[in-house]
Amino acid sequence: MRKKGMEMLKNSNKENIIPLKKKPLNQRIMKDLKKNKQLYMLLIPGIISLILFKYGPLFGMSIAFENFSAFKGIFKSDWVGLKWFIKIFHDAYMLKLIKNTIILAVLSLVVVFPIPIIFSLFLNEIIHKPIRSIVQSLSFLPYFISSAVMVSITFTMLSPTNGIVNNLIKFLGGTAVNFQASPAWFRPLYVFLQVWQTFGYSAVIYIAAMTSIDPALYEAAEVDGANRWVKMFQITLPSITTSVITMLIISVGNIFTVDLDRILLMYNPSVYSSADVIQSYVYRIAFESTGFPNYSYGTAVNLLKSIVAFVLVMLTNKAANKYAETRLF
Repeated sequence: MRKKGMEMLKNSNKENIIPLKKKPLNQRIMKDLKKNKQLYMLLIPGIISLILFKYGPLFGMSIAFENFSAFKGIFKSDWVGLKWFIKIFHDAYMLKLIKNTIILAVLSLVVVFPIPIIFSLFLNEIIHKPIRSIVQSLSFLPYFISSAVMVSITFTMLSPTNGIVNNLIKFLGGTAVNFQASPAWFRPLYVFLQVWQTFGYSAVIYIAAMTSIDPALYEAAEVDGANRWVKMFQITLPSITTSVITMLIISVGNIFTVDLDRILLMYNPSVYSSADVIQSYVYRIAFESTGFPNYSYGTAVNLLKSIVAFVLVMLTNKAANKYAETRLF
């Protein structure tokens, strides 16, 4: 009887509840806009920039399917279908470009990618905050220096006539090396400049992830007798795994995207064998061609590169979700 009475009471309460009516979607949107109008105003410059410089140029990719003429424009140029894409697969020089691009990308993943992680792990172990702040600021500073200045500084140091590096080599009894004209030295110099300019900036992401680690984990490890190396590899590194995998997925997406500014500043015809990559080739045929610039072919090469990069990102994201239970999207 008692159970039946409780059930009747619950049913009567349910009947007395008046369901709340949801406001129409447009009213909710307008209310949210009025409430957060200042935040939405801050978004306007970013949205305009995104439309003008990211989404707007997408319409120009149609010239990859045309025999584009600057005089006729996009809408009046002759449609040629997949002609330029077929040419890519018949271009013997394309294999050399892909090889050079992949080698630079692999070097970036193997050499450049781990350095910010290692740097942030050791920086986190510095006890004195003023010293840690100074070291972090000095490592971050090269990111604000342009590639032109960085390349100029490097080539001044490596000058075969009066560079400090060649002066040291000659002082030790060796012969001067023309680093700027040596294909074998292009890749090491490119990687060195990339590390020098970006490792401090990339480390900020991992340092920020470390700030969210619960200090109680370190205290418990100290009670168990763990030293600083054990805490670094058993607590700090596993705690930033999500950030590491996210950055790895992004890096894989940029595997065919090298720093074109740095390459154009560093390379010359004597180092084309190791320095010429897809982006520099597209730049040459589109803007430095002695004859008629082939914008359509350059666009087709770049579009195909983007498609391959998109597939790699999807595969890496799926693998990360399967094996590490972390994904970018």
